[in-house]
Amino acid sequence: MDARARALNIRLVGFSTYAELLAAGLTRARIRVMVRRGELISLSRGVYITSELADRLRLLPAGETAMRAMGVLATLRAGSVVSHHTAAELHGLDLLSQAPVLSISRPPAVGSRSAKPGVLVHAAELPAGHVGGRFGVPCTTVPRTVVDLARELEFRDGVVVADSALRQRLTSKKELRQVLAECPRWPGVSRAASVVEFADGLAESVLESIARVAFRDLGLPAPELQVPITDEEFIGRVDFLWRRFRTIAEVDGALKYDDRARARAQLRRDKRLRAAGYEVEHFDWREIMYAPTEVGRSLQVAFRRGGHLPESGPAA
Repeated sequence: MDARARALNIRLVGFSTYAELLAAGLTRARIRVMVRRGELISLSRGVYITSELADRLRLLPAGETAMRAMGVLATLRAGSVVSHHTAAELHGLDLLSQAPVLSISRPPAVGSRSAKPGVLVHAAELPAGHVGGRFGVPCTTVPRTVVDLARELEFRDGVVVADSALRQRLTSKKELRQVLAECPRWPGVSRAASVVEFADGLAESVLESIARVAFRDLGLPAPELQVPITDEEFIGRVDFLWRRFRTIAEVDGALKYDDRARARAQLRRDKRLRAAGYEVEHFDWREIMYAPTEVGRSLQVAFRRGGHLPESGPAA
């Protein structure tokens, strides 16, 4: 293997520091030529990636983030890994809100601050079982990432991440509980434990996840998720069902009704559900996020109708 080939295989992922390229046998002049030809691309000062790897990463949803992370990690001390929002992005987890900075975790002995703009460094223990990789970038595993975010974010945000990880089968309740058991005294771990127990992989979207939290905060009984409904034939699978009150709730993104054919099909479906004896309520993003009290009132009315309760009867 010649010097160029050895250099381009450093780290086995195609990125390396200037010092590593020199150690692999490339001269300064050769490196300049490779950069000028586009064979090497500068990620940050003194950090390079091969054009082949860069092209592959740019085809991926989190490819640009992966390259940025490579550039930062290559300049930090050993033991630093991508974590929190950035790790969630690399793993393909849903997030209710994005973070404007790149998140890094490293052992407390290394320090917790960074002078790099746009980089947030967390001081945290990193057991070997909590560290993995994605696209060649060292990062916290999916269960550790979920727990880290659930410890630090609002309950609703944590549920969005946890539901997403379970839905994609990237982790399990057992694995999440194991991470919690390994960090029992960490800040926010009690909130994270609540998130883990509440999380449900049957929630199929961010909107369904935050709707579940809204129902909980309103004091409503927990619904069943993704329930098939039939009459003589299969009618459809509904987002939420309160069987006792024969009430169905669907949460709808705007795209569902941009297609007129889909909108008409939804109306026919609702008609069949009501003919089968169910109350059907639809809620959109604005209502779930910004008017949950109105959502609660609508469901209480539906519960009374579907459960044949007196006007003042409870819905719990």
